[in-house]
Amino acid sequence: MEGQGRHPLPSEDAFAAAAGRAGIGDGTFVVAYDHGAAGGAARLWWLLRHVGHDDVAVLRGGFDSWLGSVHAGEEAIEPRTFVPRRREGDTIDADELAGRLGEPGLVVVDARSPERYRGEAEPIDPVAGRIPGAVNWFHAEAAEPSPEITAADEIVVYCGSGITACVDLLLLARAGRPDAKLYPSSWSDWCRRELPVERG
Repeated sequence: MEGQGRHPLPSEDAFAAAAGRAGIGDGTFVVAYDHGAAGGAARLWWLLRHVGHDDVAVLRGGFDSWLGSVHAGEEAIEPRTFVPRRREGDTIDADELAGRLGEPGLVVVDARSPERYRGEAEPIDPVAGRIPGAVNWFHAEAAEPSPEITAADEIVVYCGSGITACVDLLLLARAGRPDAKLYPSSWSDWCRRELPVERG
């Protein structure tokens, strides 16, 4: 496991073993789906790319948009060998981010709901608020990213625990910014470190 927070990144070996059991290996094209903007499909898309498997897409609109046939029950899956080739520079940790807040050209994006972003409600973590200077782009209502975000020299996205931030990262990739970084441990890590908090 990497980092702190509720949903730390899996180790490369653990992820590779799970991907192999799911039949993913070199040359496998993966289509991930969930129930729209729930985050699971985008998280799988991001994780696969993080370990060097770029042959992955997300079904736009989720399961409800699928027009083909569906099957129930277990599927027979032939295991494959998955070889991780970790992508560098697609994450940032709390210490580096804290030291770079306010840096010109850096935009920090909070993918949580506006109420959580403003610190008016925090149903999960012990501290309400946001990383100082962050802009809000709620993953569940995300469409096209704003020019304020896409024009930045560097983009960092976080959420509560690193899952739904991947929805925004997917949309940024579609908008031509596949270089945006994930703060994997997100608010669940930041708020426990006694780092600066902004509200309002």
